Amino acid sequence: MRPDTPAENVDHNAEAARLERTAGLYPEDAEHLLVQAAAHLELSGDRPSATALYDRLLSSPEPLENPHLVRALKAANLWEYGHEAEARAIIDGVRATSPRDPAAWVIVAEALESHDELEAAHETFTEGARLFLADVSEPPYATHPLLFGRHRVRRMLGVAHDDWDMLADTLHSSPVSLDELHDPKRVWSLGSDNPTELAAEISRLRAELGTFREALSRPFPVAVLHWPADELTELLTAYPSLSSEYPSHEEHLATIEASLRELSASGTPNLGIVTGTVPSYEAFAASEATSPADTNLLPQYATTLAARGRAVAWPPQRGAGCWCGSGNLYTECHGS
Repeated sequence: MRPDTPAENVDHNAEAARLERTAGLYPEDAEHLLVQAAAHLELSGDRPSATALYDRLLSSPEPLENPHLVRALKAANLWEYGHEAEARAIIDGVRATSPRDPAAWVIVAEALESHDELEAAHETFTEGARLFLADVSEPPYATHPLLFGRHRVRRMLGVAHDDWDMLADTLHSSPVSLDELHDPKRVWSLGSDNPTELAAEISRLRAELGTFREALSRPFPVAVLHWPADELTELLTAYPSLSSEYPSHEEHLATIEASLRELSASGTPNLGIVTGTVPSYEAFAASEATSPADTNLLPQYATTLAARGRAVAWPPQRGAGCWCGSGNLYTECHGS
């Protein structure tokens, strides 16, 4: 389903079922696919089934890539159909663990905001911003919703602008300013009979819609393929001709970092890393009716993984572990 498909043309239950079936075919992508399926179930109004999918992910024997995001989504969903106490407990747990994913902070903060817990929402947005934006010259794209949400809540609280609010204004690309979009008095204009006020509100709504569409249409990352050491060994054992591409694992890792830095220096935005596995790669080669030994297949495989939502943004957030899996901080490893 395209992200710009009109909501009235979507059978959310059918789309959720399709995503569940796809998750069964591609277990390595199950987390990403089932989160999407749960979102469709929420949109269909079947919130208990969405919670069941979140529980299925959280109880999986396989470790999740982003368990904090799944918990945040579960909490937001629970609160919407009356399970406030459980939702609050999960939200407190997510905040206490200080997840390294901005999306988890945004989800729990917006859940608090949507239930008029403005002070708690402001604290949550601020905690997330402090975690990701301290000593950062240019906020990564994924952190923009933290700043925009914080700005919105502060306007509703009537708090004066601070440096992060001004930064949010700078990052906001819509022709209508954030101050106007987040004006608490807007709600009164919706009941107005004044054509000028109604025209202004239509203009603001169009600007907001344009921002949402821009976020939805943001292309998947330009991704570089990464092989963990054991996977690379298995790959080269099965297909020795690929040794020309990967002389050693250390050189492979150095090449990834150098390539991404070169792309970044050339102005290429939205960079990422996808991690390959030999079974997944062989299945992809079979689907393309091509030998896995064909080096031309490698970038196609990377692009396919990125399109499936498997890419991890590069560079990692401040204080995050290195993408290579060494267990060291990025700044102390390949980011040094």
